[in-house]
Amino acid sequence: MHLLQAGVDISVIALWLGHESPVTTHQYIEADLVMKERALARLHEPDAKFQRYRAPDTLIDFLKTL
Repeated sequence: MHLLQAGVDISVIALWLGHESPVTTHQYIEADLVMKERALARLHEPDAKFQRYRAPDTLIDFLKTL
């Protein structure tokens, strides 16, 4: 965890530990609260404005016939 927190790539850690792949190493790694807070701090609100979809009346009429 200390290596990961220091910014060492997981593939390098896997090599140092003699693991065949980073997937094996990933089993042993858990993000602590500080790492989770840093990840959340990097998130930002998307620029896109979302609008609710309004189906055309013809589609609604068709669905009612089913």
